[in-house]
Amino acid sequence: MGGDLDENQEIDREDEAERGPLRRCIVTRDRAAPETMVRFVLSPDRVLTPDLSARLPGRGIWLSARRDVLETARTRGAFARAARGQVVVPPDLADILESGLLRRMMETVGLARRAGQVVCGFAKVREWIAGGRAGLVIQAEDGSPDERTRLLSGARDLPVAEVPTAAGLGAAFGRDHVVHAAMSHGELARRFRVDNERFTGLSGRTVPGSADRSAGRV
Repeated sequence: MGGDLDENQEIDREDEAERGPLRRCIVTRDRAAPETMVRFVLSPDRVLTPDLSARLPGRGIWLSARRDVLETARTRGAFARAARGQVVVPPDLADILESGLLRRMMETVGLARRAGQVVCGFAKVREWIAGGRAGLVIQAEDGSPDERTRLLSGARDLPVAEVPTAAGLGAAFGRDHVVHAAMSHGELARRFRVDNERFTGLSGRTVPGSADRSAGRV
């Protein structure tokens, strides 16, 4: 009984904490900035629904953006405990999250393109890097490894984000495929990087160049 009381008190504190600057992961119990985590809400029929923009009404359920944490929550009833009742967890929840974050990233590229804050192609990206205009480099995972490495030579202080395919990145530019892109410093680059880090964590990928570029400015 004491354990149940403690858990209920903790849930009550989390209800209050959702109005504060940090959120607590229901699995790891770590607290972090909301934009680095994933928020879920329940639909009227109690289906667990990702809220990647953290704007949907209702009490939020927060999770660290990591594949192992997601699997633990899904298989060990953490969502139901946090929701204080039955929850329908979509069997393809990981795919829903990955596709949603990938869509958000490509939408951000589209916004940056219309604002003149992103370029693509090896030569243009190298020009932006050399001129100090690049705040973030974006590369397609299925591009030539040698070419991707050559592009980044001399740019170790720049953060790098990876997307799965050149075709997907190309679509954001209205092209068949794009392997290299660069985004200027600013809010759109920051937004892309945050979503890319969530995408990377939830897909189980390794953040590219994290050891060398983690301190890079966006």
